[in-house]
Amino acid sequence: MKSTHRNLFLAAFVLTLSTLACAMPNVDALLNPTPKDDFSDSSSGWGTGTDASSSVEYADGGLKIAIYQAYYITWSTPSLEAQENLHMETTVQNLGSDQEAFFGFICNEQGSTNSFYYVGVSPDGYYAFNKSKVAGEDETLKKGTSEVISANAQSMRLGLDCQNGSMTLYVNGQVIDSVSDSSYTNGSIGLFAASDDLATGTTVLFDDFATNKIEK
Repeated sequence: MKSTHRNLFLAAFVLTLSTLACAMPNVDALLNPTPKDDFSDSSSGWGTGTDASSSVEYADGGLKIAIYQAYYITWSTPSLEAQENLHMETTVQNLGSDQEAFFGFICNEQGSTNSFYYVGVSPDGYYAFNKSKVAGEDETLKKGTSEVISANAQSMRLGLDCQNGSMTLYVNGQVIDSVSDSSYTNGSIGLFAASDDLATGTTVLFDDFATNKIEK
């Protein structure tokens, strides 16, 4: 079983300021495009880098994140631009051996601080909505298990509604759970991976990242 609070060492790679456009079939979306990426272009703007603890690189047709240290999290974003009321989706392949590796979305990151939500799943069926804070331990807002997740442990389409005051997690189009919290009302978005107690058991490949505004 996973503990409510993980003792994760927070780490982030350098972010770039490029914003990726996504044409949408309405005027507001055309004027205010939201990020999308199939990771075929290694200069598309996601933060990358490799050190002794983790790696984020364009590889194998996607954005690959690998962890080399136990209880460690790292993430990457396509832009520092603040977003709000956004639906995110990505295809993720689990290439690691740790059934308790944890991966998913960064939601409403508050600039250069360690304040954000990170919502994700593990191959064993676990999911959690977590809140990182500048002061104090990370807080798990809600957690549970789902057979939908474990049945698709090697490859799945993850989705997240990241709204002002609520978040909803999806796997292969099915709602897994929702949670309410209004600490962070907007912010930058991204993708993350985190290890559990196995130092080298976490490797995931993200692909076909897409976002769109949630209509109020």
